[in-house]
Amino acid sequence: MSWDSKQYLKFQRERTQPSIDLADRLAAQSPAAVIDIGCGPGNSTAILKKHYPNAAVTGADNSENMVAAAREKYPDIEFILCDASKDLNKLNRKFDIVFSNACIQWVPEHPKLLREMAALLKKGGELAVQIPMNYDEPIHRIIQESVKSEKWRDKFNDPRVFHTLTPEKYYDILAEIFSDFDMWQTTYFHRMKSHSDIMEWYKGTGLRPYLEALSETDSAEFERDVFAEVQKAYPKQANGEIIFRFPRLFFKAEK
Repeated sequence: MSWDSKQYLKFQRERTQPSIDLADRLAAQSPAAVIDIGCGPGNSTAILKKHYPNAAVTGADNSENMVAAAREKYPDIEFILCDASKDLNKLNRKFDIVFSNACIQWVPEHPKLLREMAALLKKGGELAVQIPMNYDEPIHRIIQESVKSEKWRDKFNDPRVFHTLTPEKYYDILAEIFSDFDMWQTTYFHRMKSHSDIMEWYKGTGLRPYLEALSETDSAEFERDVFAEVQKAYPKQANGEIIFRFPRLFFKAEK
């Protein structure tokens, strides 16, 4: 799957807020080294640099497009290409904070992944992760039902995109790795001007891999089918805006 930093940043304020909220919960006072895994275009990494201006902050992502955008916008921060599914054990560095905002849902084998993230920590270091937890929300259900429908199911070889687990499973994984950890969930109520805005949001993330798997003609038709259901599922408020609910799971652990 390719990434488009410009599409992703159409909703920069809303996408960045969870990283601000997670960074605010960090206990570290003066970390020497911080890494942001799945940094995207650098907006979350910039939050970490603002929190810890004297730390060596590194943003890591597997998308050349995202890393290039991050380097251009934040030239004072180090950004590296790194695939979290296979490259973490090649970093050969230890960090006081291992941070990840809205990334690991794209990466398989979370028990293995979280152990590898924990292995990057210095003793006393903090792991801080945020994961979208929106599989019960209308937009997610609409996409999944459309993909599995008789009309579209033969068009997708591998319909699974996300590797998100349940909060209970994350609890068990964390309990095996850490003796001290916290978990919480926040539902953000984003204000959308139109149903098209919801589509634009998801074209930057969860809808993107499905659209890329189709021909240009099929992609346009699939998007129209999803849009028709989105219009039904999200009612307008009295002022014409739409509430776009977005639950996110957070956890923080100390090594």
